[in-house]
Amino acid sequence: MAVEHFLREAVAILGAAVAVLLASHRLRVPPVVGFLLTGVLIGPSGLSLVADPERVELFAEIGVIFLLFAVGLEFSLERLRQVRRAFFLGGSLQSLLTVGAVALLALLAGLEPPRALFLGFLVALSSTAIVLKLYAERRELDAPQGKLVLGILLFQDFLLVPMVVLTPILAGAVRASPGAIAARFGLSLLAVAAVFLVARYLMPRLLEAMVRTGIREVLVLGALLACLGLALLTERLEFSLALGAFLAGIVISESRYSPQIEAEVLPFRDVFNSLFFISIGMLLDVRHAVEHPAAVLALAAAVLALKGTATAAAVGLLGYARRIALIVAAGLAQVGEFSFVLLRVGQVHGLVEPELYQSFIAASILTMLATPVLVALAPRWALASEGGGPSPAADEPEGSLRGHVVVVGYGLSGRNLARVLRAAGIPFVVLELAAEGVRRARAAGDPVLFGDATRRDILERAGVERASVVVFAISDLLAVLRAVTVARQLSPGVHIIVRTRMVAEIDALHRAGADEVIAEEFETSIEIFTRVLARYHVPANVIRAETRALRGERYAMLRSPSGAGEVSQAVLALLAAGTTDLFRVTATSAAAGRSLLDLDLRRRSGAAVIAVVRGERSQTNPPAEVVLEPGDVLVLVGSHGEVESAFQVLERGRADGEVPAEQPPVEPQPAGA
Repeated sequence: MAVEHFLREAVAILGAAVAVLLASHRLRVPPVVGFLLTGVLIGPSGLSLVADPERVELFAEIGVIFLLFAVGLEFSLERLRQVRRAFFLGGSLQSLLTVGAVALLALLAGLEPPRALFLGFLVALSSTAIVLKLYAERRELDAPQGKLVLGILLFQDFLLVPMVVLTPILAGAVRASPGAIAARFGLSLLAVAAVFLVARYLMPRLLEAMVRTGIREVLVLGALLACLGLALLTERLEFSLALGAFLAGIVISESRYSPQIEAEVLPFRDVFNSLFFISIGMLLDVRHAVEHPAAVLALAAAVLALKGTATAAAVGLLGYARRIALIVAAGLAQVGEFSFVLLRVGQVHGLVEPELYQSFIAASILTMLATPVLVALAPRWALASEGGGPSPAADEPEGSLRGHVVVVGYGLSGRNLARVLRAAGIPFVVLELAAEGVRRARAAGDPVLFGDATRRDILERAGVERASVVVFAISDLLAVLRAVTVARQLSPGVHIIVRTRMVAEIDALHRAGADEVIAEEFETSIEIFTRVLARYHVPANVIRAETRALRGERYAMLRSPSGAGEVSQAVLALLAAGTTDLFRVTATSAAAGRSLLDLDLRRRSGAAVIAVVRGERSQTNPPAEVVLEPGDVLVLVGSHGEVESAFQVLERGRADGEVPAEQPPVEPQPAGA
């Protein structure tokens, strides 16, 4: 009967999750929000399809273990290096300001210092699962706000570990003397050090042994063993199960086999992550929320306001413009999934009263539900707030700059463009909003202004009115639309080039005033297309004509769902017929020093050499006895396959698939010969 009861609850959870997720998808609601609503619907205070509180908490505990294991898998040192400034400075500032502000207000409200500090811990953590999903869908992870959000979220994820360690001390479960605190942290550091020693010396060998078996089930079971085993170990050391799971994920993430292992455990990760958020929804007491709506709403509003203000202040202290600070603040204002992990630890140690426990869960779910709306509206609010405020400090460019290029953004595309412009001697100035990008540009010796390109005064300082070209190499659509509009107003004749990743943005950017919109997805397709045609020796002028056609009318041929505007008949005819191509003989070519008779191209490839160009002289219908020299250019004619086979003979001495001729045996020579 117990098994049947468990299966009924599992079926109820899965069925409700599928139904709610389908509805969430139609309403464009993030899956995490759908899982929370699923839990509310089927939990003890909803339809009571899962009514046992202990079973609900068991589901939540299992979900926590695998959730933190998944975070550990994604927490790589390389990823940390890319956002190190946002991680160390942004994360620490945001967390300190949030914890301090919340704890101060809690003290003023009459809470004891340990409880006030613990409440600050709860509010400080944001939702990695919700925010990164939203930013990935909006293609903003590479924008300044995306990098800041990623760094701060990673810091918060890592901050959970010391918070879990400190919670028993705040509750008085562990002696709170300085020596006890130091011992507690020392023990945690020893545990972390032991785990990393295992990662460095033992785990690679174990993973190597598992991989050599070639049995995928071994990888899955080994990963689960590491996760649950380390979780049990840290729990025995009087830390949390979640800490061990997190460390297990880090151990595996630093292995060269981590991509394969992550792919194998991905289904388990998604299932238990979903289970975690569903269990959080089941923990909500709807009756408490209905009976105390004012308190719940006030707590949710206070969390959003306090955390948003603290986050905006932290980003502002890093030197970012107010627009970026407001966008990041809106993205990180909610309470995160790890707050529920910490809340459970605090409840176990008596730091949270039942009424506050339920009010916090209800308010947290409200902040999560508000996050998609805040993230969508924040860029517009931020742009509107930029109206008359002071502009960021900026270095003045040379007033004599005229006919120059304004490069907006000093990411990978901006740096490469600046390098080419510098080498070509073309004057340019870089506009960069991130302080790290400004430092990098100055270190490279590139002229750079620190400022927001959406601001009219910043574009004026960059000399847009006198520029020939403005290139936008940033990944923030709303900011680019605003900046393109302002740049076009300042200089109706300037040529504006915009890079975008999303096809849907092309028309909007053209309407804003862009002359050229380079869509990365389509440009990749065109590059592949041209290289394939070149491989088949289609003449370069025909390839150029086709690429112009593909780029024409804003990629109309590629964007057409019906396939209207197919590749021209010229290319199809060329692929069906013969072609000509040029081969340059180098010192390393197999053809160097050999005669056309010796190479025997006609028999071995089917292609013919119709001319040999040597220096300023061209010899048509060359005799078979002519010996080829480095620097000679051969004019080949034949079908595409024949010309390709001729290239192989000229380069390597034989065509693909051609069996080399047997060499006559070497006669032994007498000694001394």
